[in-house]
Amino acid sequence: MSFPGRILIMGGGTWATTLAKIMLVQERHINWYMRRPDQIEDFLKLGHNPSYLSNVEFNIDRITFYSDINEAVENSDTLVFAVPSPFLKNHLEKLTVDLKDKFILSAIKGIIPPENVLVTDYLHQYYGIPRENMAIVGGPCHAEEIALERLTYPTIACVDVQKAQQLSRLFANRFIKSETSTDVNGIELSAVLKNVYAIATGVCHGLKYGDNFQAVLVSNAIIEMNRFLAVVSPAERNVSESAYLGDLLVTCYSSFSRNRTFGSMIGRGYSVQAAQMEMEMVAEGYYGTKCIMDINETYRVPMPIADTVYRILYEKSMARYEVKQLREHILK
Repeated sequence: MSFPGRILIMGGGTWATTLAKIMLVQERHINWYMRRPDQIEDFLKLGHNPSYLSNVEFNIDRITFYSDINEAVENSDTLVFAVPSPFLKNHLEKLTVDLKDKFILSAIKGIIPPENVLVTDYLHQYYGIPRENMAIVGGPCHAEEIALERLTYPTIACVDVQKAQQLSRLFANRFIKSETSTDVNGIELSAVLKNVYAIATGVCHGLKYGDNFQAVLVSNAIIEMNRFLAVVSPAERNVSESAYLGDLLVTCYSSFSRNRTFGSMIGRGYSVQAAQMEMEMVAEGYYGTKCIMDINETYRVPMPIADTVYRILYEKSMARYEVKQLREHILK
């Protein structure tokens, strides 16, 4: 069997649907696992995902759907994880098939609570998957824009450079230009942090701070991110590259950003619970904020912006007061 072999999309949401669209440009056939059999039934009837990106049509003859995770994994070689990080453990709890001989491509831009570990670290520690058999998708790649076939530049990171390059060919088409990297943990951490900072920019937007202030906030956010990465995951990297700064910018400014939207609702006066109930999709930055703060109890890296978001979300501190403190005493 040649790498990557039979590809399985795991998840039924927006990102999973987008990744399926991408894979089918290069692959003749894919497998697709969805937890809900009724979603699969509707998909087969309609020819598109009934719940997400319903404007994206699929040739269902090129897809084998599964609602049994063990059957899906047993019949696949490369597993593309595209479920929200807080729910990954629940998906895998039913799994009895050994993952050690599988290749994992994680498209999850989050962290596993309450263990506070990155997705690749979790899979390595709990499922024994070798580091060289895992890769991640990073960089600015909003699913909604890819679905509209707008030009996108994702980064495929793997400690095995050759595998990263082979995977990047799966993403090669007229609207995707992929890059490769070996900085797996650095890009994973930056993907968690950019969600936290996007909540901060959303809060400020909801409080009616202007673009000038938000530019200063984001400028400080990349400095804070770099400081954290240098201590927690030291490596040679340039945070000005799209996998770091690019992803931060798009998540902080895009109208498609669910974390920015979530923060904006908080800034407008919603409670955390009310904002979560009204949103149809998961804002991973809510979970990521606590995970990052828990991790930083060990490292003690100065993180004033992340600290501010934590106090707003978890200590119920007033958003207006916290941003005022941030702007007067920290941002420059």
